[in-house]
Amino acid sequence: MKRSTRSLGCLSLLSAQVQGHMTFPDCVGGPEILTSNRVCNTSASPAERAAALISAWNITEKLVNLVDKSQGAPRLGLGAYDWWNEALHGVAWSPGVTFAPSGEFSHATSFASPILLSAAFDDDLVHSVAEAISTEARAYSNFGHAGLDYWTPNINPYKDPRWGRGSETPGEDPFRIKGYVKALIDGLQGKENTTKVISTCKHYAAYDLENWGGIKRYEFDAIVRMQDLVEYYLPPFQQCARDSKVKSIMCSYNAVNGTPACASTYLMETVLRDFWEWDDENQYITSDCNAILNFHEDHNYTTTAAQSAAVSLISGTDTICEVGSNTDIAGAWNQTLLTEKVIDQALRRLYEGLIRAGYFDPADATPYRSLTWKDVNTPETQALAVRSAAEGIVLKKNDGILPLKVDNVTSIALIGFWADGSNFAMLGGYAGIPPFIREPLQAAQKLGFRTANATGPVKQNASDTDTWTEAALEAANKSDIVIYFGGNDMTIEAEELDRFSIAWPSAQLALIEKLSKLDKPFIVVELGDQNDDSPLLKDDNVSAILWAGFPGQDGGTAIFDVLTGKTAPAGRLPTTMYPAEYVDQVPMTDMRLRPSEKNPGRTYKWYDKAVLPFGFGLHYTTFKPSFGSDAFAKKAYNISELLGACNAKYLDLCSFDTVRISVNNTGNITSDFVVLAFLSGKYGPAPYPIKELAAYTRVKDIKPGEAKDAKLGLTLGDLARVDERGNTVLYPGIYNFLLDVPTQANVSFELVGESKVLIEFPQPPADLGEGNGHEKYTPK
Repeated sequence: MKRSTRSLGCLSLLSAQVQGHMTFPDCVGGPEILTSNRVCNTSASPAERAAALISAWNITEKLVNLVDKSQGAPRLGLGAYDWWNEALHGVAWSPGVTFAPSGEFSHATSFASPILLSAAFDDDLVHSVAEAISTEARAYSNFGHAGLDYWTPNINPYKDPRWGRGSETPGEDPFRIKGYVKALIDGLQGKENTTKVISTCKHYAAYDLENWGGIKRYEFDAIVRMQDLVEYYLPPFQQCARDSKVKSIMCSYNAVNGTPACASTYLMETVLRDFWEWDDENQYITSDCNAILNFHEDHNYTTTAAQSAAVSLISGTDTICEVGSNTDIAGAWNQTLLTEKVIDQALRRLYEGLIRAGYFDPADATPYRSLTWKDVNTPETQALAVRSAAEGIVLKKNDGILPLKVDNVTSIALIGFWADGSNFAMLGGYAGIPPFIREPLQAAQKLGFRTANATGPVKQNASDTDTWTEAALEAANKSDIVIYFGGNDMTIEAEELDRFSIAWPSAQLALIEKLSKLDKPFIVVELGDQNDDSPLLKDDNVSAILWAGFPGQDGGTAIFDVLTGKTAPAGRLPTTMYPAEYVDQVPMTDMRLRPSEKNPGRTYKWYDKAVLPFGFGLHYTTFKPSFGSDAFAKKAYNISELLGACNAKYLDLCSFDTVRISVNNTGNITSDFVVLAFLSGKYGPAPYPIKELAAYTRVKDIKPGEAKDAKLGLTLGDLARVDERGNTVLYPGIYNFLLDVPTQANVSFELVGESKVLIEFPQPPADLGEGNGHEKYTPK
């Protein structure tokens, strides 16, 4: 979201603008012009109902309903509706969401941030969190405190460690993101005939830069090769649109190969609606906020606001989000740049979405309308919030100090800027008002530990005036165990705030070094995204390191659950930990994944000098995973026969094989284990990736000495690679199937015969806006 006079970029606790309450139209007692309209006939199809509603509007009413703050049509008994509602990891501050000052609807459950939730590699957990969020969101909607659509999830792959919004995403791997997205959308939208809440996948596409090197997201032109586009940047959106049938998608600020994303007929029409067949329910596209203003102010793609509005709507955008009032849709109409046919199409899509969510239906037509305040922040969702954090926490180092023994004798010094919960740091971005914040200090005291507490620096430099070390050392010196709570908060990484360094902030690192020299057990717990932990990993006086992302409202409880072994750590890093010098080796603006003379490669697929790799995570016990004796029993598979046996609509979804694995707990602590399986080999176009994630699952509660089995299903798409034209191809060759990080077992199989194209991707025109009439308006 774009800044106006003050930042709306990070919709945090202090940046909300309170709007009016949402009201459901009254199809029984409303004006006759509404009650007699077919939109109120629940036996008609959603498309018919939407068309009937829009046909009753005059052009003035139509023009004021194409922006996020839709004014409705009072003549028809249709109230205003705000499309800007947020729920990234819980119902969140946004113009469409109103939190009461106290009492009912004054807060909502704040779960772990997506990057931490994803680290659990547990899609059942993701689904449970999404169900809880959508339940609370529906309760808010039912009582006028929010709308029925929510702009979540953020599914842009997180390839560059400097990106300020990485914590909003499920991580760097498109395959992992696809699994996360499937579970999340199912939980948000539900499986009933009535949509529980409308989910919006964002930001389409190739968006992962805020403000770096003097280049802002509003003007950035992402130059992306077809191979990278189809292989890396688009798969999460294919899952959203083609496979999960998400109800809404947001186009992004940046341009892609010369055309602003919200003006790209290639991305929005050719690929999204035509090729992925994302038109079966007339789903709609919203712009990011002020992205249309960027056409003429930043991209120099048009010259006036009226031209920008016309181009966006003609190209496939259906509703324009604006910060303030800067969209000249009326001007586009008055200057005959926009036809009523285009306007009606956009409005039908928008209101069909609301119709499918029960906006015009009787209250007793769906059980979702019965959700109330009693369904918000229940004991069950509070426990789920703890799980959402604890199961993703990653153990990076442990010399045996963990798990801690719980008693009322041991004294612990809790040091650092978020140790005592005096701020909202644990919530991360796009948060709402939580019912409470249980910080590490409170969690330690609840367990009976004797505690001492001192704050610490955040982004200060080691040369800045030191107001923290003396108190920190005093607390540490009188304690048996020292725990430092540091890392990054939203003043270091956030929307509109990319990082220029991925090293630990120098003042924090200086304090860590002083604390580590006290010859006491010393544990570091990290907030936010990854810093280069090399100094901590090499320091023998640092006993253990935990990564906790942004753990949400009950982060302190979750962290001490892991520190004490109540929850044994089993999370895995969803991103690569790069060395600090990586930021000097490739500019953020370089969208290429593969290594070259000017690019060391991106993500674990193409970069092999990680401090800690994607998928890394230690345990309190030891595990021995292995393949079943029947793994890939055929050993050789004929490509033509595989395709001949498949009747799936999309060939990439054809089943290949199911592999049985066994996980043996060879230690002495009950624990979960995340199974990660990768493919590698010299098949398809060179260069070849180091490896690629092909399957994962989480095996739960494996007792000491116990072995549990799990099954990993593979599709042909999991095996395929993408060629230079963006086609997904199944190639002959030797495929190596690798288990765990680092690899503990491997097995190979072979595909024989001729290569076969599974997906022939539509090729872009030279101009991605071709066909949208933009040539009338651009200054070029």
